[in-house]
Amino acid sequence: MTYLAKPRLRHPTLATNKVGYTRRDYEGKISTLCAGCGHDSISAAIIEACWELDIEPHRVAKLSGIGCSSKTPDYFLGASHGFNTVHGRMPSVLTGANLANRDLLYLGVSGDGDSASIGLGQFAHAMRRGVRMAYIVENNGVYGLTKGQFSATADQGSKSKKGVVNTDSPVDLVAMALQLGASYVGRGFSGNKAQLVPLIKGAISHGGSAFIDVISPCVAFNNHPGSTKSYDYVREHNEAVSRIDFISEREEITVGMAPGDVVDVRQHDGTLLRLRSLHPDYSPGDRYAAMAYMQRHQEMGEVVTGLLYVDPLATDLHTALNTSDRPLNALGTAELCPGAGALARLNASLR
Repeated sequence: MTYLAKPRLRHPTLATNKVGYTRRDYEGKISTLCAGCGHDSISAAIIEACWELDIEPHRVAKLSGIGCSSKTPDYFLGASHGFNTVHGRMPSVLTGANLANRDLLYLGVSGDGDSASIGLGQFAHAMRRGVRMAYIVENNGVYGLTKGQFSATADQGSKSKKGVVNTDSPVDLVAMALQLGASYVGRGFSGNKAQLVPLIKGAISHGGSAFIDVISPCVAFNNHPGSTKSYDYVREHNEAVSRIDFISEREEITVGMAPGDVVDVRQHDGTLLRLRSLHPDYSPGDRYAAMAYMQRHQEMGEVVTGLLYVDPLATDLHTALNTSDRPLNALGTAELCPGAGALARLNASLR
């Protein structure tokens, strides 16, 4: 198999940001995801957000788990720090890295299978502890690397590739993030770059735990009538005794939405995804009003997108733990191990 490499040359007229980087400097390797995958659009939005924020790539630490979504950090910020953890464990590894070095900007990328199933407990504790990070879930409702089984976010009543109906209630990560104490919560659609880039910029700049759920259609395994998150085609009248799995190229689905708009997005399998952009008069400062608003429109069959909640006075885990202003990885042995006398005084203070 042959992989194309990106050229190292840069056109001299490419625009640079305030720290002297072009957009190309925020890219990574060539994506190996299916053509038309919504995850690639999210990678492009992250690249745009970091370029517009004038972030030096070496100041970013990107962490991920397992799944199609967790492959994407290889496709952006190639000059940044990166760590691909095991399935569902990204939040705890990110928390440890954050505690060791508070000077970096932390970007956690996960999927609905990675965060809403095996990693659900880790997701919950990262939200409630206020770990300073931008946590992005690329949500397509299926396990893409294991051939399209339902994930925990699949809508009740949706059909699998083989026609099986999902009878389980979905896990709503946005509702959980709001309830657990995340101080910046939003939802986006991979095909709406105009809305997604500002959401990501706000999450990276936020001073606490920021969470964005991005609906990102799977072009490969939601190729059936009845899916609510798909974007694929249907193979009809296939009676072969064996079949080689082939995914044809699909055009990326994009939408343009003004504040307050409701848009029906026609997907490749003929189903509709109804998106509602938040009204310009919507106030994101009330956590419980945000939960009620989202659930009310969910009952109407609408997926609400935009910044649902933000706490402008948010604090993070370092504030709660009163950690050293100097990163822990910069402290010496004498500071980290002050000796038996310090331990005795600490124990005495607890009696």
